[in-house]
Amino acid sequence: MRSWQNIGLCIVLILIFSSVISSAQQSPGPLPSTALKFGAFVAKFDPGGTFTLQGKGWPPLNGKWNTNDAVIELTMSGGPGGCDGAGRYEFGVEKTVGGNGSNSVSFKLIADDCVVRRMIVDGSVWTPADEARANPTRRITLTPGARLSSSRPMKNTNASWPSFRGPEASGVAEKQNLPDRWNAKTGENILWRTPLPGLAHSSPVVWGNRIFVTSAVSSDPKATFRPGLYGDGDASKDRSTHRWMIYALDKRTGKIDWERAAYQGEPIDKRHIKSTYANSSPATDGRIVVAWFGSQGVYAYDVNGKFLWKVDLGRLDLGAYDIPTYEWGPASSPIIWNGLVILQCDTQTDSFLLALDAATGKTVWKTDRDELPSWGTPTIANTATGAVLVANASNFIRGYDPSTGKELWRLGGSSKITAPTPIFGEGMFVVASGRGPERPIFVVRPNARGDLTLPEGKTASDAIVWSRTGRGSYMPTPLIYNGILYVLANNGTFDAYDLKTGNELYRQRLATVGSGFSASPIAADGKIYLSNEDGEILVVAAGEKFNHLATNSMGELLMATPALSDGVMYVRSSASLFAIGRKR
Repeated sequence: MRSWQNIGLCIVLILIFSSVISSAQQSPGPLPSTALKFGAFVAKFDPGGTFTLQGKGWPPLNGKWNTNDAVIELTMSGGPGGCDGAGRYEFGVEKTVGGNGSNSVSFKLIADDCVVRRMIVDGSVWTPADEARANPTRRITLTPGARLSSSRPMKNTNASWPSFRGPEASGVAEKQNLPDRWNAKTGENILWRTPLPGLAHSSPVVWGNRIFVTSAVSSDPKATFRPGLYGDGDASKDRSTHRWMIYALDKRTGKIDWERAAYQGEPIDKRHIKSTYANSSPATDGRIVVAWFGSQGVYAYDVNGKFLWKVDLGRLDLGAYDIPTYEWGPASSPIIWNGLVILQCDTQTDSFLLALDAATGKTVWKTDRDELPSWGTPTIANTATGAVLVANASNFIRGYDPSTGKELWRLGGSSKITAPTPIFGEGMFVVASGRGPERPIFVVRPNARGDLTLPEGKTASDAIVWSRTGRGSYMPTPLIYNGILYVLANNGTFDAYDLKTGNELYRQRLATVGSGFSASPIAADGKIYLSNEDGEILVVAAGEKFNHLATNSMGELLMATPALSDGVMYVRSSASLFAIGRKR
């Protein structure tokens, strides 16, 4: 009797399982005939079997469609090369959140040789074009640790390089007396070299006799990144378990004083194939050191390695503004000002500036921003009219009161992708970005207020000293040095302008380009140092005429911007930290 019961139970289970399979294979329902949006694109599927797909800056992808159960086939005519054949995708139709009767459509690749169509469609979710986006609630969670023993920051000396590009992101430190030539292979003018595990594009920072660096150490021994100039936006396949590390080194010897694993686990997000999971440079004020590892959190230690606090910001989704499925990961670095840790968080879903109490991690202020993802570090400068925080972004470059987060001014006309950090020098802010077609350079007066956006055809105003389009840098941050603005492009084009007038002094194609330039220029004692991705550092004389003095190879890939302190240049390569200087 029991055996018949078991057989009956098996039959019931088989029928249920068959029903599930049959249901899964059924058509998900008709495609909506109304306009649908995804990222920067709008699509419309006409019930007659034609479709249109448009996106600003992209070729139109129009053609025919037909479905067979849960599979849709897309064909086009007159599209980009390689798009003559059909693309096949699984698709699903679901009610959108809110229950207003409208539907969203999702697509998953089966096979498609059309690269452009595959980039846009695979993994995408299309929602009604007239539906307002509902952003998820951002939860910021503080985990406190030990109490900070010293409430007052140590005195900032000329030897300090406290955050990305040094004080006020200037990239300048005088009286270094650096050699023009060094040799990593022979050891000429190499004071020490310390191997560092993992992958990181973050720069070293310096306070007193300590250097602080970060890294993300993958459990995959073959983990790597891909340097070079290219236009795709693919993500790395490395999602293995990582350890996010902070290292403190003695700047005189290179010896590691202490190391801390801030977090261990699988990455929450993907990263660009040219990127790492430790892009953000740490920041210090001489009493604490802060490291930001994107969605893995913000971590603070005292300078002796004692854990102070962690702040979890939730998932930070950064990537292509026009194709949200392309994740690239974050790169903006924290800065510390007047006891505040300030972060620029511009993401696909919500964007904001955040100020945390440096001693406790508690939120002091949060300012929401209507912005696209961005990767630049904010800059605070003490101007004649007070402190101003400037944040580079796509919709607007903005100035804020760093004490409160209140917006002071905004400037439109930037690129859709922004990475360079704003800089301040000789009483002016300079902000640039290098994604076409805008690629602007703006020179802004510090006392500006309100909307500074220039009318069409205008390049200057009472607030804008001068501006140019088509000349901004994509990755490297510009440099102001002795009245000249230097702008370095990824492809090795090096421009010099009179800072006050905007007159071009020279435009030079560098002789040694290799895989391109990602690190930002730095300067000392009348010389400029330009680091390419292949590990070659060019030494160029500052001035109105281009004068190439030397080229020195580090022998390792180089993406991070060097730091300067007490007559030494600290260079973070893909595998090491070098100290370059004259041997005493």
